[in-house]
Amino acid sequence: MHKYLDIYYFIDKLDFKELSEINKKINIIFRDYNRQIDKNEILTIKQICKKKGFGLYLANNLKLAIKLNLNGVYLPAFNKNLNFKNISCAKNFKIIGSAHNFKEVRIKEKQKCEKIFISPIFKTEKSKKYLDTIKFNLIANKTKKQVVGLGGINSKNLKKINLTKSCGVASISWIKKNGLNKI
Repeated sequence: MHKYLDIYYFIDKLDFKELSEINKKINIIFRDYNRQIDKNEILTIKQICKKKGFGLYLANNLKLAIKLNLNGVYLPAFNKNLNFKNISCAKNFKIIGSAHNFKEVRIKEKQKCEKIFISPIFKTEKSKKYLDTIKFNLIANKTKKQVVGLGGINSKNLKKINLTKSCGVASISWIKKNGLNKI
């Protein structure tokens, strides 16, 4: 049985050519922790995403994501701030976040994340440690939130995602190379 997967694609800069070649409905997560966020760049990406029907999430900047009326905010695993009680935003605004273990999943639940990216699900160049499908499912079964597989996804292990409780996949390099054509 093949299930529909939400697709999340991480970008760190505006690339018109790259975004214009995407034909599927995906969600873009803009994250760049190395430089100051340029509001005009975000607004340009927002226009492209709106035109193409993509969702746009801004990483680790809740106030700016609300101010620019984006689809939501992405909270990385290192963000452990629990002060999200008094936020006022649109009904369709979503908070999503990532976690590497069960303890971080609980933090993301307290941050009111609707979806939690659990990573790395497969082996990556950055990390020798990875969860694989069994450990991923053990963590995913301990939360009532939807979970998304992140890290090490490629054409060889994409079918393994159907063995997990994942409602989607998130990637950086594989989608950039050729992944969207294979999903």
